[in-house]
Amino acid sequence: MSEYRLAERPALDVSAALGYQPLSTETALAMRQEENRVILKPVLIEALLALNGIGLEDATAIYNDLATLSDNEDWQKKLRGGYSRRLASENRDRPIALIDFKVPSNNRFHVVRQFRVVAQRPRVADIVLFVNGIPLVVLEAKSPLKATAKAGEAFEQIKQYERDIPRLFASNAFNIVTDGLVTLYGATGAPSSFYAPWPDAWPRTHSEFADDLAKDLWCLAEPSRLLDLLAHFIVFETDPETGRKMKKVCRYQQFRAVNKSVQRVAEGVSRKGLVWHTQGSGKSLTMVFLALKLKTHLTLDAPTLANPNILVLTDRIDLDSQISSTFAACGLPNPKQAGSVAELREAVARGGNGQILLSTIFKFAGSRDPIPNSGNWIVLVDECHRTQEKDLGAYLQATLPDARFFGFTGTPIKSTDKDTYARFSIEGEGYLDKYGIDDAVRDGATVPILYEGRKTDWAINEAEIDILFDRWFLDLPDNKREQLKRKGLTLATIAKHPERTRLIALDIWEHFKQVCAPDGFKAQIVAVDREAVILYRAALASVIAADLMKGGMDVDVARAEADAMIACVYSKSQEDNKPSEDPDVAALRIELELHYLDDAAEKEAKKAFKAFGREPSFLVVCDKLLTGFDAPIEGVMYLDKPLKEHGLLQAIARTNRTCSLKRPDGIEITKPHGRIVDYIGVTSHLDEALQSYRSEDVENALRDIAILRNDLKEAHARYRSQKRAMGVEGTDEKAAAYAVGRLVTAGREDEWFDFQRLARNFIRVYGDLSPDPAILDFTNEVKWAAAFLRLATQVIAKDESLDHRHYTGKIRDMLEAHVHATGLSTTIRLRSITDPNFADDFATEEKTDAELQEAFVRKSAELRRVTRELVDKNPAQYGRFSERVLEIIRRFEEGQIAAAEGLREFEDLAGGINAEKGAHAELGMNERAFSILRIMEALAPETGYGALQDAAIGIGEIYAGAQASQPAFTFMPEYLRSLRQQVRRILSEHGIGESKAIREAVEGFAVHAYAGGH
Repeated sequence: MSEYRLAERPALDVSAALGYQPLSTETALAMRQEENRVILKPVLIEALLALNGIGLEDATAIYNDLATLSDNEDWQKKLRGGYSRRLASENRDRPIALIDFKVPSNNRFHVVRQFRVVAQRPRVADIVLFVNGIPLVVLEAKSPLKATAKAGEAFEQIKQYERDIPRLFASNAFNIVTDGLVTLYGATGAPSSFYAPWPDAWPRTHSEFADDLAKDLWCLAEPSRLLDLLAHFIVFETDPETGRKMKKVCRYQQFRAVNKSVQRVAEGVSRKGLVWHTQGSGKSLTMVFLALKLKTHLTLDAPTLANPNILVLTDRIDLDSQISSTFAACGLPNPKQAGSVAELREAVARGGNGQILLSTIFKFAGSRDPIPNSGNWIVLVDECHRTQEKDLGAYLQATLPDARFFGFTGTPIKSTDKDTYARFSIEGEGYLDKYGIDDAVRDGATVPILYEGRKTDWAINEAEIDILFDRWFLDLPDNKREQLKRKGLTLATIAKHPERTRLIALDIWEHFKQVCAPDGFKAQIVAVDREAVILYRAALASVIAADLMKGGMDVDVARAEADAMIACVYSKSQEDNKPSEDPDVAALRIELELHYLDDAAEKEAKKAFKAFGREPSFLVVCDKLLTGFDAPIEGVMYLDKPLKEHGLLQAIARTNRTCSLKRPDGIEITKPHGRIVDYIGVTSHLDEALQSYRSEDVENALRDIAILRNDLKEAHARYRSQKRAMGVEGTDEKAAAYAVGRLVTAGREDEWFDFQRLARNFIRVYGDLSPDPAILDFTNEVKWAAAFLRLATQVIAKDESLDHRHYTGKIRDMLEAHVHATGLSTTIRLRSITDPNFADDFATEEKTDAELQEAFVRKSAELRRVTRELVDKNPAQYGRFSERVLEIIRRFEEGQIAAAEGLREFEDLAGGINAEKGAHAELGMNERAFSILRIMEALAPETGYGALQDAAIGIGEIYAGAQASQPAFTFMPEYLRSLRQQVRRILSEHGIGESKAIREAVEGFAVHAYAGGH
């Protein structure tokens, strides 16, 4: 009831205030006609009649058409105006409007609570928002008292609904979860990690709203904003590696920047704007959304938006390819990449409307002649500060004198860069839109970057190069020293001293083993030049091989593994393959030739670097891959090259991408931060390196890891204070877990959530600071806190704690050793149902009440995990077991049954699961075909068992054949369509009705069960 009062009811009230007409569950069901349908038929038909001026017969036919549409991307296209149909009285297809985007009041907006849908398993969504009878938003409301990180229970239910009642999500734009205080949204099918808040109510302010929920729902669901989101801010991006499509909905900063820019074009007064969206926050997608709205502008009319031409320019060929790929992957209409100067000028001069061209700024070098009709061009310039180089901006302006220019940058513009501000910014405005470093970290769009300077005697002060040379090169023969001096002493000369390189390589490897290797993250080494790249490769390979041999590995195997871990990426020189009389130069050129990667090899190395579990683990670079290279798996940059200003900000941002890695054991690792390990001394003069920027723009670009020492002390103090307040100071982990469980039962649940938050923060800061020696004083307390959290979650939530999945590998290993040493592993460790000792807890004789309760808690968590995994595979087959587990836990918590009785019921339930898992063998069926049989039993209960069994075997053979001949069939729409036809034929041959529902359910199971060679 508290969920309804604290979350669901307020959400309904806000929806009604926004203009959604509430419908009772009964009224909505009457409009749907059946519980397995989701469209409000009379509402849609009424809207079709009003918006299209058609007759009832045609409107009904359109409803029937849409009622069978199951593909979300197809729905989005049709909702945006991509639907046409031949009407009864006409001889050609005509476009049919499902929504009036320009006049929101011409549409019908409804809200329904407790929306029950019958399918494979009946489910009830808390709140559904409809536009013209079409369900567009599903909102799941949870009580604030049950809210955990990202409202976990609500996410579980959304995922369950998407799996069990897919019809409700066929037309879905996005989902919302809220506990009344925190509201998050995410695209259809998105994992919980992709859900995000919408904190900025632009163009309104937070103070205009009664509370956060009113603000959040206005941002996401106010009718005109919802239509804008639907029309312009949803894309389906195809992963070029896997072919898998991912639906993406804009973030608030993208919505804000795009609408500010479009508004500027529509008003026609100002012709430019400057947008800074920090690296890693989705700047390329912002440009996609802007191009999409400029191109289609479904929600507004303006003469300046009448089919404009759009030119997207980058400053480098690789970025040109990257943005071209993003535009193409998102299905933007007709993007064309201009491959040459002539091709670009021809396309621009052609004068046609509605073009989208993608190219590089360098194509305009030397261009002075203005293009006719340039006023109909809107130019989006990526990394726009680079246009000031070699007068490129002036050439661009001369070629397109009347165009509108919007500059984008991933780093702040220097305060001294007057030209970029003049070319792209209105006087006095600065940025049209700004999404800075702090904004991105706060929202979780990027991770913070920590830096640490390593041993000061390795840092190089350019003012002391002569002194350093005499000190470090003392052992060289006199003739060699004089030869180096004649070439001119530079910072690079000192940086490449062999002993310095060897010592740094040793330090890199030891640091990497502690910080990156345990979790599978990778690293870049930035050397001062190409020669240094080769020196680092050799030194690091030697260090790694020696370490592997120390562990007992064969010499040749160790060297081969070390070599595989390192790839060098640098540009080729014409001198590399020429002979030299200088033996050192000749040797260097041989190595440069040997380790150079051509375009194809470099592409493969970058692909392998980005992949979890593949080598290389290190990329050694000097100039390449410091900008525009996105590898979320990169956790550390080892910096031994003096960088400053834009170059420094671009380079360090290689480590700021968010990343989650799934290990073979199923544990998901989340990257907490990026790290810069500085050997050259850049960070010791950080203010000087970034002095050209406004301090507020870059003050948190890098955070000194030394500051975390104080953060750790403060986090520990807050955690210990709450620990004392809850009366568990001085107790062991198990006693504390049950003590806190009793406090929760007594109504102090909010204190438990505070304690969780503070303990997690304490452990997180400890992990961030590791391996700094300052953590040693806190190690024992971290072990206690982590073990306590796992135990207390089992005791209180009767579920598995997932906290340990967010720890670094090193800390996870430390904690596992702790629970084994203290004997807690027998309590904490959850067994699989196939474990020979799984049934030990079911023996209730001679156990104390405390032991029975402990056994019940453990079995609750184990069986929740077991059934959750099984339901993910096949809800029709295992859903009843999951529901029964929850029912037994509920009865225990309400005092209806004691622990001993609950254990007996769990024993019976576990027996049922095992019987179900083995039932296929008794029928002579394979496991996957039997799972298909269970799906059909649920959806066609009137059909004879023999017919169902034969059909299931036949369908299983179809998908098994697809798996064998086309392992990637799940990403092949045409092939999937042919499989559906084969399934339909088998169902028809066996006289099985309701074939569409069965086909959808079977395909939902098959794309997981038969995908990728399982």
